[in-house]
Amino acid sequence: MVSVYDVPADALIEDVADRLADRIEEPEWMAYAKSGQSRELPPQQDDFWYVRAASLLRKVAKNGPIGIDHLAAEYGGRKRGSNRYRVASDHSTTGSKNIIRTALQQLENEGLVSTAKGQGRRISPEGQQFLDNAASDVLEELDRPELERYA
Repeated sequence: MVSVYDVPADALIEDVADRLADRIEEPEWMAYAKSGQSRELPPQQDDFWYVRAASLLRKVAKNGPIGIDHLAAEYGGRKRGSNRYRVASDHSTTGSKNIIRTALQQLENEGLVSTAKGQGRRISPEGQQFLDNAASDVLEELDRPELERYA
């Protein structure tokens, strides 16, 4: 059986994002929201919401149960120091918790993720099956000799 560990992350996330486009909706405010404190502008990708939701689903499946704070730290970045003369060094910042929380709530409404009291979010059995089916389809599409042992 093929799992999320057997296929490249970028190919899996792309496939899952296409599948999620039919199941979840991008919020109206997403056109104006930055993806983190270290960003200057909102994301320019048309399918950013679905790619982020697919990435979150994969991270919850691999690292769950996991909380929003930990996920925000993983999607964070580096923010410039205090001024243009670079007197202060760069600081690490977190990603947008509102984006993460809203996407996880949508995934939870679809039954792909469940809440573990006091621990964060974890993948549901339906979500695990959803990811395994996507991973299986991605593996069939890949034409790489090093992955033939899984077929």
